[in-house]
Amino acid sequence: MLKSAAFVFVLSLCLAGSLHANPAPTTNDDLDSLLAEKGLLGQLNQVRQSVAHKASELVFTAMGFMGMPYKRGGSSAETGFDCSGFVHAMYAQTLGLLLPRRAEQQAAATQTIDKAELQPGDLVFFNTLRRTFSHVGIYVGDGKFVHSPKPGAQVRVEDMGVGYWRNRFDGARRVALLVPAPGSAASNGPALCTSNANAAGFDAAPGCP
Repeated sequence: MLKSAAFVFVLSLCLAGSLHANPAPTTNDDLDSLLAEKGLLGQLNQVRQSVAHKASELVFTAMGFMGMPYKRGGSSAETGFDCSGFVHAMYAQTLGLLLPRRAEQQAAATQTIDKAELQPGDLVFFNTLRRTFSHVGIYVGDGKFVHSPKPGAQVRVEDMGVGYWRNRFDGARRVALLVPAPGSAASNGPALCTSNANAAGFDAAPGCP
């Protein structure tokens, strides 16, 4: 399933690219019709829905930890969280992905996206310690993010448009979300396996190939 889903996604991109290269104007309806003829449209929609569902699940889980105290070096509900520990724990618990532990490592291991492309579940980085990527949170939508801010504070949601965060914004990143292989824990629960996890800079969950 993982390989077939990846094949569907790559093939759809190739089809889209070939249509775009055609001097005749095309529309989304043209692309959908072509995919439907090839029997790929339904599978592609399933891939999209799976990704959206997992991103929503990640945000829902993260919001459930609001009020948890900040703890330097913390990465669990038992100890509390620092900023990168919070992100690390949410991705591990919800998606079964073990991102690098430090904020700057998380930035290096994930895909750079434009601020305008932000979707729920993406990562947002800030310069709060006079060095790049020194703080990280999880985007929840509507210009807001959830994070574990600082000693003496608790996990909370904040507005990226507020001057403090707007002036310190360092960039947005996205973690690749792949469809789980059939029979894996991810097909019946939150764990998620990826075929290129190590190459991307993070580890697959225990039990993943």
